[in-house]
Amino acid sequence: MQQSSTRYLLFFQYLGSKYSGVMKAPAHQPLLGVQNHLENAVRRLKPVNEVLVSISSRTDTGVHALCNSAHVDIQRRGDKPPFTEQVLTDALNFLLKPEPIRITRAYRVRSDFHARYRALSRTYVYRLTTGIRHPSELPVTEKDLCWTLGDMELDISAMKKAAAVLMGTHDFSTFRALSSDAPFKNPVKTMEVVQMQPGLSFSQRHFHRDVQFWELTFQSRSFLYKQVRRMVGALVAVGRGKLSVAQIQVLLDARDSTAYPQNIAAPACGLFLINVEYDSSDLMP
Repeated sequence: MQQSSTRYLLFFQYLGSKYSGVMKAPAHQPLLGVQNHLENAVRRLKPVNEVLVSISSRTDTGVHALCNSAHVDIQRRGDKPPFTEQVLTDALNFLLKPEPIRITRAYRVRSDFHARYRALSRTYVYRLTTGIRHPSELPVTEKDLCWTLGDMELDISAMKKAAAVLMGTHDFSTFRALSSDAPFKNPVKTMEVVQMQPGLSFSQRHFHRDVQFWELTFQSRSFLYKQVRRMVGALVAVGRGKLSVAQIQVLLDARDSTAYPQNIAAPACGLFLINVEYDSSDLMP
């Protein structure tokens, strides 16, 4: 008797530096997406069905994740029972071993569960460093994992005031980079968390005590294309004295992507997706 397919929710992490982003890229491209590697690993488990890994949260080239998520259907041959969550996690990690991609958890979920649309919130952290005269002085353990701002003092108080302006429900059109699907996405988002606090680093704690790390945290149900990087860039501009807190409000009120100042968006390397949250009832099939 042929088993029906089983849907799994996968939580996974990756270093984004060597990928075109999390989404699948054409096979002929020199850089593949994380999704390409996830689907290839599932195919090596030899399911009967066509393999499609549905990603919950898009991240771009160079952006990292400590916790992204996706769902996938797996139908085994003949009368083989469904994989247990632990067996599936271990098998995929074995098959992904050459890549900086790891499955952290797997859950069996209902057949109509959708990783993207059932997500309650997404949380991003952006990492900054100050106290370094030149990027070449960045500790090797932090390479491609933070934005190095040089040997400068940031006005942290002003940055926190500007962050407060972004809290709550607003039209974030100014903080959206233009993309092909931009006109079809609602620009009104609710920022549940926008905060700045000192960060921690192994290298800072043990070897590089003059390096200061900062973390900017953003939580919302969803985000616009490159919204976090553009918000971070604007907050850093405030910290550097290039923008005022009042100008952040002006940018927000403009509701126009072209009003965003040129060349201030934060680079991808410091951005981490750290959590995708679901209702606990969704994790029980």
